[in-house]
Amino acid sequence: MKVVVLAGGTSTERDVSLSSGSMIYRALKKKGHQAVLLDVYLGYEGKIEDIFERETDWAAQTGRISEKNPDLEAIKALRPDGDKNFFGPNVLELCGRADVVFMALHGANGEDGKIQACFELMGICYTGTDFVSSAMAMDKGITKDLFRAYRIPTPWGIRLKKGEIQTQKVPCPCIVKACRGGSSVGVCIARNEEEYERAKQEAFLYDNEVIVEEYITGREFSVAVMEGRALPVIEIAPKQGFYDYKNKYQAGSTIETCPAEISHEHTVRMQQMAERAYEILRMKSYARMDFMMSEAGEIFCLEANTLPGMTPTSLLPQEAAAIGLGFEELCEKILQSAKKPGKNV
Repeated sequence: MKVVVLAGGTSTERDVSLSSGSMIYRALKKKGHQAVLLDVYLGYEGKIEDIFERETDWAAQTGRISEKNPDLEAIKALRPDGDKNFFGPNVLELCGRADVVFMALHGANGEDGKIQACFELMGICYTGTDFVSSAMAMDKGITKDLFRAYRIPTPWGIRLKKGEIQTQKVPCPCIVKACRGGSSVGVCIARNEEEYERAKQEAFLYDNEVIVEEYITGREFSVAVMEGRALPVIEIAPKQGFYDYKNKYQAGSTIETCPAEISHEHTVRMQQMAERAYEILRMKSYARMDFMMSEAGEIFCLEANTLPGMTPTSLLPQEAAAIGLGFEELCEKILQSAKKPGKNV
């Protein structure tokens, strides 16, 4: 098949997306597909007539994730017209010529449903879930409202908008996070009032709305769901601090155990909760849910990820490997599950 692997963009997860995209691109090439790796924002200004038949491999020069967020202003400066059209040169043209667009985007303008909605209108086939569930899952406030409405345990918390007077209080220690962020960017643990004020300032740098929720002391887990069925539970244990941006993507920073060494009852309970979250958020194809288990054994669903990372340290490929599904086979399975426009909703 002719496949555009769409990556990059202008979100705080740009580097993560490029890493996912380069790995997916190489995997699809090995499976015999005519794949093109494309930066959704920077696009491609060369000859496109026979681009799927020839080698345009810049994947070898990308994919490294630094310990800090990328310099997005420097990226945006490469496109003087970026404020008028998010899509880079020839992006929509190439996506329209492809049989499938493999979505390797993470964060804003990629995981929030905007591009999916555009593809629906243009009749472009793409991987992953649709624009409705993407938009709902990207907003942690909406996600938590739905979890509570359908009785999926989630940490108690409040929403705050920039500039509004706070009327409710979550006791410290608490978690402060950007409402529509990802990869733990803009997430802080506040153990006292001074840290709480700093955490709010940090989170508001990335979003005009933040989530403040109770801090759960315990163990952290994740469960991917493919076509409605949960994969093995994976436990995440950072060597230092919490599962932040650095610990997620710097090799050796976190100990990951899959299948997780927990009781059968806890495993089944967590997988059922993941499948239920997948269902109520109207997800399609694949997704990943994050969990905390308290010291008392209570399980809480934190959030949902509609385009989980596919980097060398990402969790979904490790869970798939636990059931004998290698990375190339995982990419092929996701590709084959792509829905035609109008069939995703």
